[in-house]
Amino acid sequence: MKARLVGAWAAAALMSAPLIAHHGAAAFDNGKSVTLTGTVTQWVYSNPHLLLTFDVKGDDGKAVQWVAETQAPNIMYPAGYRRDSFKPGDEVTVTVTPVKNGRPIGRIIKVVTAAGWTLGGIQDQAIPPAK
Repeated sequence: MKARLVGAWAAAALMSAPLIAHHGAAAFDNGKSVTLTGTVTQWVYSNPHLLLTFDVKGDDGKAVQWVAETQAPNIMYPAGYRRDSFKPGDEVTVTVTPVKNGRPIGRIIKVVTAAGWTLGGIQDQAIPPAK
């Protein structure tokens, strides 16, 4: 019985190794943040990560589509993220840690919603609009 239990734990450890690697931060330029203002095109509120897609107008007037991620809904709920936090057409200001390769992808640090709420990171609470 003990051998089976040890075998099961070893198998679980081997299978979880890719998951640990998946959640690494090596792709992100952790010493940098970028603040962008744009228009929401899609909001995905589901596991394993929340995804906010939004268009940002460049200096040339052309839209660049950004994709910003954060953790799962149950982790981000205390910070104010909800299924209806964003809808297509909303104007948002998003601060992200960008990826190192320069593509328009980042990890959300904070978002100011169209309604004026500030939604932060894992340890943050939502901040309502100023009155």
